[in-house]
This record gives sequence, structure tokens and C-alpha cells, in this order.
Amino acid sequence: MRSRLTACLIGLALLGPLRAEEAPRRSAAELMDVLMWNREPVGGPFALIDQDGRPRTDADFRGKLVLLTFGYTGCPDVCPTDLMAIAQALNLLGEAGAAIQPVFVTLDPARDTPAVLAEFVPSFHPRLVGLTGSEAAIGRAADAFKVFYRRGEDAIEHSVFVYLLDAQGRYLGFFPPGTSAERMLTIIRPHLGAPQSQKR
Repeated sequence: MRSRLTACLIGLALLGPLRAEEAPRRSAAELMDVLMWNREPVGGPFALIDQDGRPRTDADFRGKLVLLTFGYTGCPDVCPTDLMAIAQALNLLGEAGAAIQPVFVTLDPARDTPAVLAEFVPSFHPRLVGLTGSEAAIGRAADAFKVFYRRGEDAIEHSVFVYLLDAQGRYLGFFPPGTSAERMLTIIRPHLGAPQSQKR
């Protein structure tokens, strides 16, 4: 796991400075540092639109653990790999998996419309919720979760983490890219059915 984190940190740091119009966003290395060492609060409210065109907020997912990830439907490898791992973890849990809500937030709202997400998310899991929205709304959600992203010519460079939130929407931690379903379950299982007073 450490080697994956190190590789991710190095890869993001090599992306270089942001374009002038993106200057207010923090660097990939800085955001990675915040996450790895828990230097700032992670997470917060968001208001987006799901694959059925319905407004959704973070409050809609209260009462369940949330596995939240950011990416885009055109991502060639890492996003699909992590979404498949999430789906496998839910399937391995069987009925207990109903206590977990998987959520995918696009970083490419111009192309990832609700209609596009409606075709994309069911291919991974029937309960996966896809969220899109305005550029500003996506930016606020990404900033809250310390997500680095920027658009290239044909792709979006972005950090790749799966965030685990408790039933009250509080951030518990993250899984680095490439985490297996089995590894996810070793972290998730202790939180299933735990009294709210034990969830910090």
C-alpha cells in the first residue's frame, strides 16, 4: 500500500504547475499531503444531480456508509478498476452490502451528463449512484474532498482515491488506487452495524 501511495504522490507531483485560469487550485502534492497526514478536515456538503436528473445532496446518503470516488466516464483504467473493486466488495458482503452506498462523482460534467451516467454506472453495480452538476458545484465537492484535477487535451488528470464516510457523512479515511475488494472489506467491516457513538 505504501508503494502505491508513493507512486501516486510522485506521479501527481510530476504533473507540473496549473494553467493560469486554474491558479487558485492547490497543487497535487499539497492535496496529497493533506490527505496522507490528515492536516485538514476532509469532506463536506455537496449539491449535485444524479443519473436520473434528480437533485442530490450529501444528506440523501445519511444512515449508510458511503464509498465515494471522483473520476470521469472516459477514464481509461484507474476509475473502472476502482469501481469494479467497490462493486466486488459489495457483492462479497451479500445482504450486508445494503448498508453501504457507492457514489461516483464525475470531474467532467460537460461530457458526463445524467444520460451518460445513466448508461455508465449500472455496468458496475445496480446501486451505484452517479453524480454530475455544474462546473462550480463539481469544483466545490472536489475541493471539499481534496481532489486534484485538471483537464488536458483528451483526458482529465486527477487524483484517485475511494473515500469512506460514516453513516453521518463524516470522513473516516481513504483507499489508495488499486486497493482490492478484500482489503476494502477489512477496513469496512468493523464499521458495519457499529453504534453511532463509536464512529468518530
